Amino acid sequence: MTHPLDRPVWNALTGRQADLALREGDAVRLRPDVGVFVAGKDAGSTDDLQAICARYPGAGSLEAEGSPLAGWMPPGVAPTLNAVLAQMVATTVTSGPSVDWTALGEADAKDIYDLAMLTNPGPFRPRTFDFGGYIGVREQGRLIAMAGTRLRVEGFSEVSAVCTHPDHRGRGLASALMRVVIGHILDEGDACFLHAFADRAATISLYRSLGFEIRQRIVYTTFA
Repeated sequence: MTHPLDRPVWNALTGRQADLALREGDAVRLRPDVGVFVAGKDAGSTDDLQAICARYPGAGSLEAEGSPLAGWMPPGVAPTLNAVLAQMVATTVTSGPSVDWTALGEADAKDIYDLAMLTNPGPFRPRTFDFGGYIGVREQGRLIAMAGTRLRVEGFSEVSAVCTHPDHRGRGLASALMRVVIGHILDEGDACFLHAFADRAATISLYRSLGFEIRQRIVYTTFA
């Protein structure tokens, strides 16, 4: 496999986002305060993968279905999650309602983390917002919706951390924020990608309405 998105974690953490990575021989792991992702160079790097997972537990992988490291886990460790995701790509963005938004950063760290813990948009850690590109909607000072970016590989940037407070759902805030993030990525010259659980038809339909199409299936595995 040679496409950058076939191995998004390895290609991001040995490329554009190497500054967020810890390394153990032929294995890399995202800083634990930023996220969970780990990857090895190839099927021969399992010893290094095992070592880095032991040093920094709570890891997870994203690998193309059917590839040598898809579903790999350290020996004797049970998965905390083993799921198939739909990897989707967009090179354009559809039009839709706009929303008043603000850029989010260091000063918003607690609000970002609190909203993520409430809504569970995916693996999230106190410094996940270090991936950058975070924007949000506030009402009466309260952060009620947000979206951001995550992995960046050659030619592609991932839309992630899309969530809305339960009291404010149904207003189109997530879609509006996603359109802004997608637009920023496209303006930078990248295409966009994201991951959705493959069995969540409604979510995939929403992403299609924004301009995304399924590219391939990805195995997402997390372990203690």
